[in-house]
Amino acid sequence: MLSNWSPSQYLKFEDHRTRPAIDLLARVIADDPQSVTDIGCGPGNSTEILVDRFPSANVTGLDSSPTMVEAAQKRLPEQGFEIGDVVRWKPKSQQDVLFANAVLQWVPDHRSLFPRLLSHLKPGGTLAVQMPDNLNEPTHAGMRLLARDARWTDKLKDAEGERTSILSSSEYWTVLKQHAPNVDVWRTTYHHPLRGLNGIVEWFKGTGLIPYLRRLSEPEQADFLEDYRELLSKHYPMMGDGTVLLPFPRLFVVARLQAG
Repeated sequence: MLSNWSPSQYLKFEDHRTRPAIDLLARVIADDPQSVTDIGCGPGNSTEILVDRFPSANVTGLDSSPTMVEAAQKRLPEQGFEIGDVVRWKPKSQQDVLFANAVLQWVPDHRSLFPRLLSHLKPGGTLAVQMPDNLNEPTHAGMRLLARDARWTDKLKDAEGERTSILSSSEYWTVLKQHAPNVDVWRTTYHHPLRGLNGIVEWFKGTGLIPYLRRLSEPEQADFLEDYRELLSKHYPMMGDGTVLLPFPRLFVVARLQAG
């Protein structure tokens, strides 16, 4: 059973997971950038679209998971990757673009984090961020509800705290506008067609369920996931062909500094 970050589990839904990164990159204005960092690069799918968009740039991937960095390096052997925590990370030189797709929801204190990331940019540089905004969706409310079950409440009492409650659109705009004249914030809900309830379970085994599953034994994981499927069945109806649509809201933030 899965208990930690797994490139293969994550990439079961590569097309769906990469689409928001493509949409985010489409809103990045950058004229011939020389230095680009993919923060939370995962297995390299987001890094790849950055390399394609900016072929003359030095594109680097950063991730805290050694297994993800290893997978990214195999995918893009010509690119540079490093293992690191964005909270303590500081680039060797200022960057033209910082790209963070579906990662900063795991990092706390965004009121300090986002200005610090802006400080790593050159004049005219761009910070582009996409974060799941789904903590109130049945998928995540169900995780929290099950975590309070007496069978494993002691083991899971700290699991919820691994994921950050992100700020509102207006709060991000206010924080960033103090440092960047050009700020764009928007929210999109994707509807991902998956194969039944197991499709939803497999999706979140690669992300949101990890803090819960890694704290449980294999028999406990099986029981947890069985109950999780039952909770999901109340909210995600199956269509005639076996498809279940997973509504997935995401928040996008793009901030561009004043050019020098």
